[in-house]
Amino acid sequence: CTNLIVDHSEYVELLRKLRNIEGIKKVFIRSGIRYDYLMLDENETFFRELVKHHISGQLKVAPEHVSDEVLRIMGKPGRRVFDEFTAKYNKINKEEGKNQFLVPYLISSHPGSTLSDAVELAEYLRDSGLRADQVQDFIPTPGTLSTAMFYSGYNPLTLKKVHVVNDMREKAMQRALLQYGKPQNRDLVEEALILCGRTDLIGSGPKCLIKKGKTAVKTRHALSQQRRR
Repeated sequence: CTNLIVDHSEYVELLRKLRNIEGIKKVFIRSGIRYDYLMLDENETFFRELVKHHISGQLKVAPEHVSDEVLRIMGKPGRRVFDEFTAKYNKINKEEGKNQFLVPYLISSHPGSTLSDAVELAEYLRDSGLRADQVQDFIPTPGTLSTAMFYSGYNPLTLKKVHVVNDMREKAMQRALLQYGKPQNRDLVEEALILCGRTDLIGSGPKCLIKKGKTAVKTRHALSQQRRR
């Protein structure tokens, strides 16, 4: 928006007043940071004071996805913005002598998100070292563009078709991919990787999401039977 004025000065002033109240030891911000708005601020005073004074070990942020196509459909900035925020967050933490982490909030099965997009997100988590402790399946909410896409199968802004996940098995696979390290998700992750033609991510290599197991042959057989039907 051309009328947006990026300014954290009032917020910084409020936090400083809170820190100076007698008897107050710490004021923590656990979530609610709009990292895209923060990155537009050329004055890094708030960013630095946030890291120095207001994080209790970890900060929750909501990139929601990393696929640029899915983010575009969500109306969110591209992956590059989150990458830049993460790099700056780590840089300021290092300069301030802090060892604080980011906890990403992610959404699976959002309209437009395919299994391949979920695999891309899983690989991003693997490479970035971030852990998806908070994952939510997309839930239609009245009055939103996302819900209109979910029910119509089209993006109302472009009138282009979008991928909509109605199959519960695919929903389970997309969610499992975002927490691929959990033992209970292994079979779903393997099934998803086979469907996507990404068996290169099954094995003992450094880039693999899961190790090879006894279920691979059974999964391939089941998928083969489904295709024949």
